Amino acid sequence: MDRPALHGKRLLAAAVFVAATLVLAVQLINPSPVVVSVGENGAQTDELGQYFTYSDVGTIAGAALLVGATGTYILTGPTAARSEPSARQSGSTDSRGVTAPATPADGVVEDGGSTAATFSVEQQEREEWETAHEGLYGNEKTVYGVVLDADGKLPQRDIVERTDLSKATVSRTLDTLESKRLVERKRRGMGNVVVLQ
Repeated sequence: MDRPALHGKRLLAAAVFVAATLVLAVQLINPSPVVVSVGENGAQTDELGQYFTYSDVGTIAGAALLVGATGTYILTGPTAARSEPSARQSGSTDSRGVTAPATPADGVVEDGGSTAATFSVEQQEREEWETAHEGLYGNEKTVYGVVLDADGKLPQRDIVERTDLSKATVSRTLDTLESKRLVERKRRGMGNVVVLQ
């Protein structure tokens, strides 16, 4: 499965997760009042608060089910990292997601491989990164360049240290670069590692 499709499914799952969590929280905080008619003439009504109706219980159960299902998908669902290596090993992928057969120019050698072939793939990847860097401006170019100088992988906190940009500016810039699919942030402990795409 291609990376944009996985990204879209994860975003949808995250949106459903947040919405279901919100519904669950609101229902648990504000149960519907139960109205009871009492009186000699049948004209008096009273509200007994803090009781859940059957529809409240159904809403809570449905929201809890959605929270659990989407949370599980987000944490354990398929990732682009699992499906990506096969494309690189078997050949190149064009803009439509079609994989072409591997050639020696791709750096894939059928006779067991060599360090020269691996170097060719790394060199080609570096050239693609440099081409992307040339098309950027301002903070995007600065942040992308720092990660590029670190061979395509750098903790986010190191980007802040190596530039004159604030944490917030670096974070917003990385958001923009991620939306352009030029970088990916991977969670590592208490921070993120930024990897060029």
